[in-house]
Amino acid sequence: MQYRQFGNTSLTVSEVGFGAWAIGGGAMIGTTAIGWGDADDTVSAAAIHAALDEGINFFDTADIYGLGHSEALLGKLIGQRNDVLIATKVGNVSRNDTFTVDYTYNHILSACEASLRRLQRNTIDYYQLHTARLNHLQDGECIRAMQHLQQSGKIRYWGLSLNTFDPLPEADFLLQQNAGIGFQLVLNLINQRALPLLKIAAAKGYGIIARMPLQFGLLTGKFDQGASFSHNDHRKNRLVPAIVQQTAETLAPIWAFCEKYQCTKTQLALSFVLSYPEVSTIIPGIRTEAQVQDNTRGLFKLDATDIQQIEQLGIKEIAALMEMIRLQG
Repeated sequence: MQYRQFGNTSLTVSEVGFGAWAIGGGAMIGTTAIGWGDADDTVSAAAIHAALDEGINFFDTADIYGLGHSEALLGKLIGQRNDVLIATKVGNVSRNDTFTVDYTYNHILSACEASLRRLQRNTIDYYQLHTARLNHLQDGECIRAMQHLQQSGKIRYWGLSLNTFDPLPEADFLLQQNAGIGFQLVLNLINQRALPLLKIAAAKGYGIIARMPLQFGLLTGKFDQGASFSHNDHRKNRLVPAIVQQTAETLAPIWAFCEKYQCTKTQLALSFVLSYPEVSTIIPGIRTEAQVQDNTRGLFKLDATDIQQIEQLGIKEIAALMEMIRLQG
């Protein structure tokens, strides 16, 4: 495992982190799936221990994952370990069987205390506003709350998990305000919309967490048009057959690189994101020991010319696929 500094902080993070959304289980808010289907805590625990054995020291969760179960499981297994960094998020909530958001000062302070209890920690290493939008940041309550939590020692650092499809407005606002110290953003072979932000943010000392490097598993190459998902798996309404098929067709020129590098599709997808030095860590979703191995071994740096070719495809051919995914939700 290789390690990178997280922006201008004192945190040194494994370049591959542990995305802990899936281990939250198949939680529902009303009729809306907010998880990845049912999860077995015994299997999840084995995956966490395997990740530690591989050198992963960065675990990313959120209070909404499993409606707190992901945090609680991490707290039970690694909450007391000083050599492990845990990041979590605040702002997405379930109220009256409805998914909503709350970025008010009081909610953030109380939610932080609840996360600390579940994580069995006195301090959260990195606390993130969970896709707060521009109006929330301009209102200022959420920023004031995060600053208060940092000053009081409840959190070490804070930042913002950016919107999946339009990450730039909120990032620009925080950069202009010199607020926070990091961004979590989507970056993968399909979704390259955050690329313009990388150099700007890194130059100002912001750490960068790249989420969805495998686009919900779509970039592993393991799904075909017959793939099916349970009712409590959010991918059921996202990875529909038309998107699976269009992805296979659109990315055919990119998958040709697998022969050049003698790698799997998963290795190519993850290595593409890690080839950007501005990225501090990537957080593929992990729920099994096998996924730990798939997501940490055989990674490499792509040649600059290959990265440029993939970026050019992102501007043109992949743009239509990206819009199709956005419209699907």
